[in-house]
Amino acid sequence: MPVLTAPEKNVIPTFTLQQNSGRGNTMIDVREAGGQCGEFRLDPAFLQPHRKDYYFFVLVKSGDNRHWIDFVPYTVKPNTFYFTVPQQIHLKEHSAPMEGLMMSFTNEFLQLEDNRILQQLPIIQNPAAAHEIQLSPADLTFVEDTMRKMLIEFNADGTWRNQMLTSWLRVLVIYLSRLYSEQYNETCVTLNYCLLKSFQALIGEHYATQHDVAAYAEKLNLTPGHFTEVIKQQSGKTAIAHIHERLIVEAKRRLLHTELSVKQIADELGFEDAAYFNRFFKRLTDTTPIAFRMEIREMYS
Repeated sequence: MPVLTAPEKNVIPTFTLQQNSGRGNTMIDVREAGGQCGEFRLDPAFLQPHRKDYYFFVLVKSGDNRHWIDFVPYTVKPNTFYFTVPQQIHLKEHSAPMEGLMMSFTNEFLQLEDNRILQQLPIIQNPAAAHEIQLSPADLTFVEDTMRKMLIEFNADGTWRNQMLTSWLRVLVIYLSRLYSEQYNETCVTLNYCLLKSFQALIGEHYATQHDVAAYAEKLNLTPGHFTEVIKQQSGKTAIAHIHERLIVEAKRRLLHTELSVKQIADELGFEDAAYFNRFFKRLTDTTPIAFRMEIREMYS
């Protein structure tokens, strides 16, 4: 496994699947962790705040690692399935032995024509910002069996390898999406729901440069009135609230994980000046950026 570059204190790095796998240009990676003697060894860079630009699925058989996803701490439980989506901030508190199966795949894989329908699945969209799925004994058997089939195929490098991996991956994400829907009460996918997810994806791309609802409506070829009506109907929140929430999340990420000044964070997020950013942050969180930084770091420590 290649050594990743540890982050600078004012930069939250994004690691690619190619960096992590060491196999060159790949869209799917499958690993097994076998405790202290397993083939997978955590790179020290992953003990620092970082993002992944790929989807990361883990079936934990045993282990008690503690880690953070954005601002939520998790203690890993045996026989539980964990997952993350690109751009969330990961932070492991320590590296400890773990047994389980790990699978990663890229957004590039989801962009392939035959896989685009997978983009609408609940576990890919992750509207509940969830991170773990509870498994019944039957679920555990099915998920482990599917991931082991993928691991064998991944390591065999045989004929039709990519097609087999893709087929098993489709089965796995559909099965897990069923469990996601049951455990997080996810609604059925409709055209209007897809519009909401497209809007949220656009916010993810443009939050630092575009704060205006009308601009997003234009990108989606809709009138601002119809656009705002659909977003409110689908989510119960206004379109501007979605934009503001993403700005707050990104501000909190930088306040917790970097030493950037409030002015520097305001500049990175596209605010005209630090004073306006301070007022914006306090209006939405009932606290100032500096007070939040002190509180969240005290909680983490």
